[in-house]
Order: sequence, then structure tokens, then C-alpha cells
Amino acid sequence: MPDSVFTHPKRGGVTGRTTSSLERALEPVSAEQFLAEYWERKPLLVARDEEGRFDDLLSTADVERLLCSGGLRYPSFRLVKAGEKLDVGSYTKSLPWRPTPFSGTAEVGRVLSEFEAGATLVLQGLHLTWRPLAEFCRALERELEHPAQANAYFTPSEAQGLPVHHDTHDVFSLQVAGEKRWLIYEPALELPLKDQRYDSERGAPGKPVEDVTLRPGDTLYLPRGWLHKAMTSSRDSLHITVGVNVYTWLDAFKAALEDCSDEVGFRRSPAGDADDLVEQLRSRLEPEEVERRRRDRLVSTRRPILGGQLSQIRALEDLTLDTQLERRPTVLFDLEGATIVFEGKRIAFPQDAREDLEFLAVADEPFSAADLPGDLDDKTRLVLVRRLVREGFLRLREAAPRSGAGAEE
Repeated sequence: MPDSVFTHPKRGGVTGRTTSSLERALEPVSAEQFLAEYWERKPLLVARDEEGRFDDLLSTADVERLLCSGGLRYPSFRLVKAGEKLDVGSYTKSLPWRPTPFSGTAEVGRVLSEFEAGATLVLQGLHLTWRPLAEFCRALERELEHPAQANAYFTPSEAQGLPVHHDTHDVFSLQVAGEKRWLIYEPALELPLKDQRYDSERGAPGKPVEDVTLRPGDTLYLPRGWLHKAMTSSRDSLHITVGVNVYTWLDAFKAALEDCSDEVGFRRSPAGDADDLVEQLRSRLEPEEVERRRRDRLVSTRRPILGGQLSQIRALEDLTLDTQLERRPTVLFDLEGATIVFEGKRIAFPQDAREDLEFLAVADEPFSAADLPGDLDDKTRLVLVRRLVREGFLRLREAAPRSGAGAEE
């Protein structure tokens, strides 16, 4: 192990914003260098001390509004405190309502009291409920080709949220506000699976390999399995944890084996040798087959991000052949002939629409229905784009949000 496992790029001023989540998290370290030297291998610290760099994703003001609104409900949030188990029922309650009460609702005064006493407020699953982070994670999924998720940790001064532990997904920690000291230890288990959580039976952590303090705008990458704990200083701390759930060879083997269920030999009781079955399984592990299943799983499980969709549907009333359109930047999709696959949907169109669908699949610039290159008549072109707007694949540019928190770029 070298004296330091980290890269410490020179700190600088505010840099230009990019639509690449990976670049935004890592710059000035390039994506190519990161994937070649750090991904699944070792931690990386990118120190910037750049106030406000990640505020558009989630700011301390956003956290305060979310909490004090009284609308937070478990499990979208929880409280954690090192060395203590906080009962969810002690800081939530059910609000009477007919026919069903609002259960698990944050009791704001109690949550604030626990926060002042050293508890960390964890906002969970923000990639599902908070549009800026949903878009950030979707861009990261497009780049890394693995599912991404986001939590946020708001920790009071002089406190520790969690004891030493490892994560079972790769982590990008984005420091939003305040400072947080991280102690990093070598893995007790390299690249653990989702059910292989850390406990003392795996071995106590040794000496820290790094002791660093994250400041606003800094990024820390930890491959899954690296032990760590984090503590605040004299200032409250807010950081976002973006987790990447990597599709592993074990996932690939399981998916290939499931594909063998149509082969009667796999359904027989074991007898004799399995050479023929092993060969059938091997044929399903060719690189293109592994990639196809991995991609299918990613594309089919993405949740729609439909910012402004009501306005989009209303604007369809004024759609013309010259209305400017664009593909939603948050859509991950595949085109199979004349069928578009995305967000758990398979939308099949007549074969004579295939050329136009191929155009839409690669269009990086705004276009109109009149620009479609196929042989469809004008009425059918409008039917096609109208359907794709309703499904959330396309959007009308004039009806798309362009500014403010959470606007799509």
C-alpha cells in the first residue's frame, strides 16, 4: 500500500458546468483516467474547496425546507447516530386522515431535537423523489452503464452519523456544505455483494490508510468494500452520497443460467456429467450476450423522469409540423427495429415508421415533425411525435423548463 491512495488535484476556482455527471464529480481528473486507475480498485479524493459547486443538486436550504415542511415520511428519511439505535417511532407519527392515515410522518420538533443532540438526518432515495439528483443519477447511468442512487446526510457539528462500515455499492461522496473528516481503511472483504455487509466477524479495521477532511465542492470516490467512518468538525455538514450498483459477473452468470430454463437438460435431476450443460451455459456467456442482458436490465428498470409533463401534454393541442421538439435527455432507451424500449415500456410502431424512429434515436439537435426523413404523410408524422411526447420520450422545447432548481439541461 502506498503512503497515500489518493490523488489531490490542485484546487482552483469555479469551473464551467458540464452535462456529464462523471466529469462534474471528478474534474480535473478525466473519466478515462478514473476508469483505468480507480474504478473498483482504490479511493480517489478530488479536493477543490469550491463553495456552491453542488448546491443546485441539493442545498442546506433545500434540506431545511424539506424537513420543516412537515411532509417528510419514513422511509424517505431517517435519523442515525453512531453508537445508538434510534427508534423510528420516537421521531415520527401517524397523522389522522380518512380513509388512511399518513403514517411515518416526521415530527419536526422531535427531529430537530435529535439533530441538536447529534443525530444525522438521512434523506433516502433522492434519485426517486428529487428531480436535480434524479437527473444527475440518470446522466451517470448513461456514462457508467450501471444503476445509480442518491442519499444525503446532514450531520450537526462535532458528530458522527455511522460507525465504521463498508458500502456494498461504489460511492461518490459530494461535499455540499461544511466539513467532514473521513477515516479510510483497507477492505475487510474486497468488492462485497449486496448481502455481504460489514460486521466485526469480518475483522476489525486496521490503521487508517487516509485521514482527510472534505470541504465544499470536494469529491471522494470509494469502491465498494473500503471501510470508512466520517465525523463533522465545528460546522454542520451536508454531503450527497451517489451509489453505483454495479452489474457483476455473478449477475451475468445468474442471468445466463436463467436463460437455460428452456433447455430440458437443466430441468432434469443431476445424473452423470454436466459437460453438455456447461457448454450450453458457456455459449450464453459470450460478451455480446452478457452485454445484451446487462443493457436490457438497465433500460427496463429505469424510472421515468417527467419534469413538466403536464405542460407538455397541454401544449400538444398547439403542435404543428414546425414545432421544435427534442428527445428527453433523461431517457435511456434501445431501438429494436420499429420498437422503442425504455422505462419498462415496449412501444411498437408500424415498420414504415422505422426510418423516422432511427432518426429520433440519434438526433442530438432540436427538430420538428417536418424534419422526419421517412415516407410518412404529415398527419401520421404528427401522430407519431404526439404519441412519443405523451409517453415521455420526446418533449416540446417551448414547453420545457429552462431555469430554476431541477431544470433539465
